[in-house]
Amino acid sequence: MARAKFKEPRTGGSATVVVGVSSGGMDALTRLVAQLPESFPAPMFVVQHMSADTTGDALVHAINKHGKLVCTHAQDGEKFVGGHIYLAPSDHHLMIGKGKILVTKGARENRSRPAIDPLFRSAAVAYGNRVIGVLLTGYLDDGTAGLTAIRRCGGTCVVQDPQDAAYPDMPQNALNRVKVDYCLPLAEMGALLSKLVQRKFGGRKPVPRDIAIEAKIAERVLSDVRSVDALGKQVPFNCPGCGGVLWKVEKDKSLRYRCHTGHAYTAPVLLAEQTAKVEETLWVALRMFEERRNLLLSMHTSLDGPGYRSASERAKESEVHIKRIRAILNSGDKATDDDVSEH
Repeated sequence: MARAKFKEPRTGGSATVVVGVSSGGMDALTRLVAQLPESFPAPMFVVQHMSADTTGDALVHAINKHGKLVCTHAQDGEKFVGGHIYLAPSDHHLMIGKGKILVTKGARENRSRPAIDPLFRSAAVAYGNRVIGVLLTGYLDDGTAGLTAIRRCGGTCVVQDPQDAAYPDMPQNALNRVKVDYCLPLAEMGALLSKLVQRKFGGRKPVPRDIAIEAKIAERVLSDVRSVDALGKQVPFNCPGCGGVLWKVEKDKSLRYRCHTGHAYTAPVLLAEQTAKVEETLWVALRMFEERRNLLLSMHTSLDGPGYRSASERAKESEVHIKRIRAILNSGDKATDDDVSEH
């Protein structure tokens, strides 16, 4: 196996495999790549949700340790080859074009960078029916819109069986909204992919205009009001990422929103972001009311007297507001997995 790691990569094969995974990703990816043969002909591009301060080196090392294919961090402008795995760098989106990799630091989608949807969408635009999209374990629903794009461009959609996933939300949400081609346990996925990449592919379908526009927005080629206007109508919500106006993407059967600077949200993720903003605002309000009460109490002796309203009375009014805000914060009105399942 060690010698195989340094063999010249293959350029043959016409299929392109894109994989999206979130929570539980390291275990899922290492189990998947361990099933792929050394002769696997297609390039594989992987987005694993990770924080900006994570290098991703541990995941690259784990994939190389357990699999027969070479895995590296994707590099902007790099020409990709078959039989190689390319991992999205932390805090950057990974996209692909005709034979070339694009790594950008564009706006977050579904609160993530790297995000799964930009990769899936770019692959669908570039390679149409030759794309095999794979969605594995994770929270929320990043990847659902990307699988929809792959489906609409004639590609193949593969989803891990939610009962087999460590975190079933992401595959389950995809199953709820996309007519996938295969839903199966991880242990059977390697054999399936090995068969799918060997197929003969017919003619391509035209790329729908809205998918092409979103792909260009993610590449930062387009980022203006006119381009987003073509996707849908403005809605009375603000973008949590930049404060700008949001547009509802009308071609998508599920609720999804975009702003003109590039941020994108599914409805559950937007709800989670709004809830977080509300909680943040309430904590600020609580702090300000507590400081006001404390200041009034400290001023009680000097201010109380003829012509002044009692500072202690105003402090009691602040205490009423403090109790109300604390009650809201303690009510547990936070975005949970239930928010996702309701949509």
